[in-house]
Amino acid sequence: MTPWPDALDALVRTRGRALVGYAYLLTGDAREAEDLVQDALVRTFTRGRGTREVASAEAYVRRAILTTYVDGFRRRRHWATIRHLAAVPEPTPPDGPDAGPEPVVTTRMAVQQALALLPPRERACIVLRHFEDMTVAQVADALSLSVGTVKRYLSDATRTLESRLGSLADDEPAHHIDEVLVDVRRSR
Repeated sequence: MTPWPDALDALVRTRGRALVGYAYLLTGDAREAEDLVQDALVRTFTRGRGTREVASAEAYVRRAILTTYVDGFRRRRHWATIRHLAAVPEPTPPDGPDAGPEPVVTTRMAVQQALALLPPRERACIVLRHFEDMTVAQVADALSLSVGTVKRYLSDATRTLESRLGSLADDEPAHHIDEVLVDVRRSR
């Protein structure tokens, strides 16, 4: 067993990028995701109380990331007051076969913008269900919610995402949220 400072160092070196990618899916902002991971690390390892196993340390930090996000992350509330000042570029249709962004990039941007519309608990349910590939029961356990509540959040979130992205049915794989979230996870 290693001392907690060594476990923290190993965790940040080996899994830091994955933790930031996970937080990014929740927040939609790279800097906010980094801050969220930093806060989760501080919460997990304050006063030497952190675990000494790297694998379990990651689980604790992931839980702290999720809890901090869902409970009303302070910086997210501040961002909500100034969000209207940020301009979001509209994707332009390509003029020719080589013009414009690739479809995956455009789809990824559309999914990120659609996820930003979701309330925190709905977004957390979608990320845990589709990105972390958890069952509904596992999502309910992770968020300390009932299975019925998670199903309602997933249904509401899916309806919101479909209103923004179009149908999320399997017959339209370019717009299927599972594939886009997997692409986002791989790119992080």
